[in-house]
Amino acid sequence: MLFVLCGAIFLEGIDVAMLNVALPSIRADLGMSTGELQWVMSAYVVGYGGFMLLGGRAADLFGRRRMFLFWLTVFLLFSGLGGFADDGPTLIVARFVTGVAAAFMTPAGLSIITTSFEEGPQRDKALLVYSGTAAGGFSVGLVVGGLLTSADWRWVFYAPVVLSFLVLVAALALLPASERPDRTGQRVDLLGASTVTGGIVLLVLGVERAAHAGVGQTLATLGAGLVLLVVFVPAERRAAEPLVRLGIFRSGPLVRANLSALLFSGGFFGFQFIAVLYLRELRGWSTVETSLALLVIGIDAALSPTLTPRLVSRFGNARVIFGGLVLAAVAYALFLRVGADWSYAAMFPAFITLGLAFSLAYGPLTIVATEGVEEEEQGLAGGLLYTSFQFGAALGLSAVTAVNVAATDGGSPRALLDGYHAALLVPLAAAALAALISAFGLRGRPRDGKAAA
Repeated sequence: MLFVLCGAIFLEGIDVAMLNVALPSIRADLGMSTGELQWVMSAYVVGYGGFMLLGGRAADLFGRRRMFLFWLTVFLLFSGLGGFADDGPTLIVARFVTGVAAAFMTPAGLSIITTSFEEGPQRDKALLVYSGTAAGGFSVGLVVGGLLTSADWRWVFYAPVVLSFLVLVAALALLPASERPDRTGQRVDLLGASTVTGGIVLLVLGVERAAHAGVGQTLATLGAGLVLLVVFVPAERRAAEPLVRLGIFRSGPLVRANLSALLFSGGFFGFQFIAVLYLRELRGWSTVETSLALLVIGIDAALSPTLTPRLVSRFGNARVIFGGLVLAAVAYALFLRVGADWSYAAMFPAFITLGLAFSLAYGPLTIVATEGVEEEEQGLAGGLLYTSFQFGAALGLSAVTAVNVAATDGGSPRALLDGYHAALLVPLAAAALAALISAFGLRGRPRDGKAAA
């Protein structure tokens, strides 16, 4: 079962990473403008981040295995549609639906793990293997995407179809059947579902477009999203069967884990974006060379299931998370003064430190965000966590893009470098703030392998 679910999260990671490196080839072949090309990525982010919370709760309400299998099938079909697309709008629609499918599939898979493994060391190990596989998919995708794009960018969409089919066949055979949740006399919270999904979609959309749209349009989109979320809160308080039980936010560890995840994700994706720009635009490295340079960050795929469980057992989740976030800040600080002619040896300490930071923070954050949550709300807890990760990624990318554009005066190497230096302050600040938030969970001594989180 764990093998199947790891295959699904590996699929999601490799899909996103491969597309990142294929965008220039897609633009050249389909004749897309810069604005259209940006929407190829944004459509996926909006669908993924906007529907994640609804997807997590749907797993609790309608059955985790059922939701996982159905949306994995949708993921397969629309990934294939992206490969057959002959114009920008078709590709953008395909990516949006693929993102929605991932938003339902991912929390369903996570909640199957958290409800199948007993809380404690067994579940912790399973979640660390799962998170390491997710990171491995993203790292492998960077390299595989470069190789496939060099042949034909359409293979970036066809490859996930093949992998999705294999995972689907294995899931039908290996995922245990579960009883359909008894919803007798219960009504689906349609008002809560529509307001929270609409609110999150508009917030993600506003953040994602902040660096490309006018100030008025951005503020209007963000304002509309906030209005829907304001309506959502009293709607949930009055609902007999709320989509999101607001009492779940009384858990300090859960709130800290989600805030730390948001900031950590924002810093990580923002840093990666600037690092790619530096290697491709300033240094002139090829797609494959850039992918191989960043591959070392994927060391977390090996460390998460091996080193991290031992550290968690000895020091507790909270201390391991704090250490990982501090290391992330150190990694960004090491790269902060990157020069125009740095050798790879000079960049390597920052990349390897970031890989170690990811292995210490990502998995334990997943553990803390789902720990102590009742079984019937595990999908909701997973949806909250992945919403935080995805919204953080959108926020981080928009922030570093805005700072980079504002600080770049001209197209000279010196001007480009000045823009990178300014933008790199964003992930550094995000990691430092995440470490500060996580520090509030360090009170007390570890007990039975867990620190106060």
